[in-house]
Amino acid sequence: PRGFLAQFPDGAVLDEVQRCPDLFSYIQGIVDRDGRMGLFILTGSQQFGLRAGISQSLAGRVGSLELLPLSLGELKIADRLPDDLDTLLFTGGYPPIYNRPVETSQWQAAYISTYLERDVRQLINVKDIALFQRFLRICAHHVGQLVNLTQIANDCGITHKTAESWLSVLESSYLIRRLQPWYRNFNKRLVKTPKLYFYDTGLACWLLGIRSAEQVSHHAMRGALFENLVVSEAYKALFNQGEVPEIWFWRDRSGHEVDMVVERNSQFLSVEMKSGSTLSRDQFKGLKFWNELTGNEGQSALVYGGEQAQQRHEISVVPWREMDGLWVSDEW
Repeated sequence: PRGFLAQFPDGAVLDEVQRCPDLFSYIQGIVDRDGRMGLFILTGSQQFGLRAGISQSLAGRVGSLELLPLSLGELKIADRLPDDLDTLLFTGGYPPIYNRPVETSQWQAAYISTYLERDVRQLINVKDIALFQRFLRICAHHVGQLVNLTQIANDCGITHKTAESWLSVLESSYLIRRLQPWYRNFNKRLVKTPKLYFYDTGLACWLLGIRSAEQVSHHAMRGALFENLVVSEAYKALFNQGEVPEIWFWRDRSGHEVDMVVERNSQFLSVEMKSGSTLSRDQFKGLKFWNELTGNEGQSALVYGGEQAQQRHEISVVPWREMDGLWVSDEW
C-alpha cells in the first residue's frame, strides 16, 4: 500500500476503494501528515464496505456525499429531461440509462441482478435469491402505502423479523426510503407507521412488471409512482445541496392527510401530489385542512401532472416539470 499511494503525492481519486480495505489506514497516515483537505476522493458502489472502512480508519477526516439517481433539475441542465411524465416515471434517473446506448428495462434487470449478487449476498444470508427478488417486487407494490411488515412477510412467505432485516438492507443501500410520520401532535391522534418509497421510479416500474412508458399511463400504480417521484425528488435536491433532508408525511386517525412535509431552517413546506393533468376542488382539501390546523404556518404546494402553474387558496400549483424549483426556493 505504501508504494502504491506514493505514486500520488498530490492525491488521487480511488474508485471501488472498499475492495482494498487495507488502504484506509495508510490513507489516514498520509492525510494526517499532509494536512491538505480533499487530497483523496474515495468512491464506491458498495455502500456497506465503504462506510465500514471509513468509520474504522478515517473517522473525523472525511466528508460524505450521497449521490442518488439523477434529479429532475440535473436532467434539465443536461437537456435530457423526457418530454412527458410517463417516460420520466418509467425511465427513472440512473445515469447509465442516459449516457450509454442501453435499453432501459434491460439495464434495470441487470442492475437488480448485480445488486443481489454483489451487495445482498455479502450482507445477509439469503439462500434463495428468487425469494429475495420476490420481496423486492412486493415492496414495489407497496409504494406510497403505510409499511405493513406482517402483510409483506406473509405475502413473501418469510418471518416478520426477516422482512424487517431485508427492508433495512434496502434502506441502507439507498434503494428504498421509509418516510416517517410528522412528529408534532396538534392535539390529534396521529398515524405512527412510516410509508414506503423507492429512490428511483424506474426501478420500481421494472419490479412492477412495467416494460414501457405506454404501460405507465394506464397502470393502477401510476398515482403512487408519481407520489414516489415527488418524494424522491425532494430527497435528491436536498442531498445535492449538502443538507440532511427532514421530510415527513402527516395523517391523523380521521383520515386527514398531507402527502409530504419538508422542514428547512425551522420552516416547512407542505406538499400534495396529484398525477392527473386536471385539478378539482376536492384535491385541495388536505392542504386547506393542514393550513387551518397550523394557522397558515409555512408554505403549501400541490404538484400535479399538468403543465400550467397556478395559485389557488394560497396554495401554489406546480407542474411536474417545475417541481425542482420548490426545493431550492428561498421563500420558505
